[in-house]
Amino acid sequence: MDLPNYFIADLPAEHAITPKLVTEACHTLKRNREQYLLGRSTANIVHTLAATAQNWTEPHNPFRKLALKHGVKETGFGETTLARGLDLFYQQFSVENLNALIAQDLGHVERLDRFATDRVAPTAALARGPELLVHIGAGNIPNPTLFSIVLGFLTRSAQFVKCARGTSLLPRLFAHSIYEVEPKLASCLEIAEWPGGSEQLEAALFAETECVTATGSDETLDAIRKRLASRVRFVGYGHRVSFGYIGADALSRFEMKKTLCAAANDVIAWNQLGCLSPHVFYVEHGAISAEKFAEGLATELASIEAVEPRGTLATEEAAAIKTKRDVYEIRAASSDETKIWKSEGSTAWTVVYEADPQFQVSCLHRFVYVKPVADLNDALRGAHSVQGRVSTVALAANSDNSQRLATQLARWGVTRICRIGQMQDPPLTWRHDGRPSLGDLVMWTDWEQ
Repeated sequence: MDLPNYFIADLPAEHAITPKLVTEACHTLKRNREQYLLGRSTANIVHTLAATAQNWTEPHNPFRKLALKHGVKETGFGETTLARGLDLFYQQFSVENLNALIAQDLGHVERLDRFATDRVAPTAALARGPELLVHIGAGNIPNPTLFSIVLGFLTRSAQFVKCARGTSLLPRLFAHSIYEVEPKLASCLEIAEWPGGSEQLEAALFAETECVTATGSDETLDAIRKRLASRVRFVGYGHRVSFGYIGADALSRFEMKKTLCAAANDVIAWNQLGCLSPHVFYVEHGAISAEKFAEGLATELASIEAVEPRGTLATEEAAAIKTKRDVYEIRAASSDETKIWKSEGSTAWTVVYEADPQFQVSCLHRFVYVKPVADLNDALRGAHSVQGRVSTVALAANSDNSQRLATQLARWGVTRICRIGQMQDPPLTWRHDGRPSLGDLVMWTDWEQ
């Protein structure tokens, strides 16, 4: 790609990244923040971010075209899957949605500009972000890293984004698109990538920051947390799983097709790789059996594969799917309590029906379980092993039942409940893992006037 070397990740592969380079980059970011970012109004930042995001939804946007041209190889997603995921993400970043996020998390849309009061607390308060905010990005899907960058700009923090090896393309392109709209704002952002565990580079980075955010496995988060000084705040998003619950009333003759289409969309979004993607669909006993639902879901996934192919997998990922399939094919041959539907000649999609309601962790890449249950209590007993680690539950039920079911899920510990078909498309104001995304990054000054 013919991109100027604005960011460390733009440098040729032979250009060595050293602790000195990282330290100097952090110092430059802090100076640029003081000069170009700290004095900006929230309204100015919001309008710049919204304009940049809007540009990404235009078919002829050069950065979008580069993302689709080169992103298929780097990310493994098919072009259609990648395009749809980016569209859903960037469409969220309107001026109205960004202002709603600020008002929700901070109580007042100008809370980062000045001391302000609200109806809840008459004391005037001002929120402020870290001088330098470090993001450690995960490599499965791009959204968490891109969203972290947006949050950092809103808090007026200089930002250093460290990407996993081979995953910097989409953050780089987003950073370049901001540079095109507002170069001074982009000068407060750095993008770099290196292998995890490069302790000298990370030590130089952590020495300069006040706050670190990280998305990854629980083991990765623990390792990062142990390396941070006590003065450094840490905001970690660890491993979570999600599932769907299909009420009997969502499988009537009139609702069946719509429910199946929505469930299939949840499976194919980002190829099921995000924490918001379903591992299991629990199907309540009704006129349509869970086995029939599984068969219908397989038909939907086969239809989608024809127009939105999953993309290629690494050899070990494909081997894991084949191994899982072999296990369930053996079980299906000896028992009616297990059935399997799969794409022929590829690992593109797999649906496994099991009568046992025990939650199963999928190997992902459009591999999903369907399990029959008597009611939500039965499903939650089956999911007991992942209680406290469930991010999202997609709920398909009529309005008479949805309030009761949602309350039960919330009290069980689920942090997000959505309509089926919306699992990987949370609103901008979504509280990630039940916490305020923007509110987690700021410190407060109260003024008792």
